[in-house]
Amino acid sequence: MGTDSCCRFNWKQVGDIALGRPHLGPMMHLAVYRLMQYTLREAICARYGHDEASDLLRSAGLRAGEEFCANVLNSDQDFNGFVAELQEKLREMGVGILRIEKADMEKLNFTLTVGEDLDCSGLPVVGHTVCEYDEGFIAGVLGRYTGKAFEAKEVDCWATGERTCRFSVTLATADGADGK
Repeated sequence: MGTDSCCRFNWKQVGDIALGRPHLGPMMHLAVYRLMQYTLREAICARYGHDEASDLLRSAGLRAGEEFCANVLNSDQDFNGFVAELQEKLREMGVGILRIEKADMEKLNFTLTVGEDLDCSGLPVVGHTVCEYDEGFIAGVLGRYTGKAFEAKEVDCWATGERTCRFSVTLATADGADGK
């Protein structure tokens, strides 16, 4: 299924925030973001069910990660420089505090954490992970940087009782399963 041209995201839709919000600027209260995130999730879930809602959020995150990498990050630097810039931008933009716990550069497998996560830090414990958008975002950033397809799976989440979100990131296989 393709995307109608009117629905296709492009970076220009982010707009000129300095021009459009001279008094309020680029920041907003986190509760407003979460209000949009969780009401959108509810609407998608009500129409298509939980699994499809998760897939759609992950797909949107993937697209966002690709565009974020293409428009905000310098992909011409080595991996360490790229990760340092990614960490700086995510922190500067209030998305979260990224740390790489493990990196296997031969297999391109990573374990990383995002502290003070935009989507879930401070949520009540619900017993399941909720950061599907982040899974897609991480896969999109790394995919755009490397030119390879990735899958990110959240293994720990504030909503499961953890204090940070932890993601296992692997190369994707043709059938969509992780590349372990």
